[in-house]
Amino acid sequence: MSDDDDTRADNVSTRFDRLPEREADREVAGRPSREAVLDFWDDRFGVDPAVFEGYTFWERGNGKIWAFAGELETPVDIEALGMSFMRTRQEHWKPTTEAVQRFGNHASRNVIDLSRSEAEALLAGHSQEIEWGGDWGYLIASHEIAGASEPIGVGLYVHGELRSQIPKGRRREFGD
Repeated sequence: MSDDDDTRADNVSTRFDRLPEREADREVAGRPSREAVLDFWDDRFGVDPAVFEGYTFWERGNGKIWAFAGELETPVDIEALGMSFMRTRQEHWKPTTEAVQRFGNHASRNVIDLSRSEAEALLAGHSQEIEWGGDWGYLIASHEIAGASEPIGVGLYVHGELRSQIPKGRRREFGD
């Protein structure tokens, strides 16, 4: 076994490693499998795994998952690959704003439809008290745009409060 092979058993913060198809194929402790990622999106948001056909999933660092529309050999030493997709090495897995905006329109559950003022508050990074009869946890926040409901970001719903998960650099204040 070469030194390069030894490093494949660890997360390297500057390298993308493709997720294994199943847990049984895992070489790095704690790394999720493609199957687990698809199960999460299906179980939590009702997104059919077929939506992700043609995408490969990669981990860079510790639990930072990226989606790439294509195939590459693994590992890959580059700055970015596809889109930031989700975080997995924490108590609750969290989808990114980018992933929700790209794939959230396929969701059939845990989607909270916001009024204009609620959507503006979420996009500005504010927490707000909102009635929600569904599950607690990460939700896909949507708002009607041009006559259709569109996913705009991620909110964390706990104890009657929707907490904005919009990254600071993407927050926007709206004037009247």
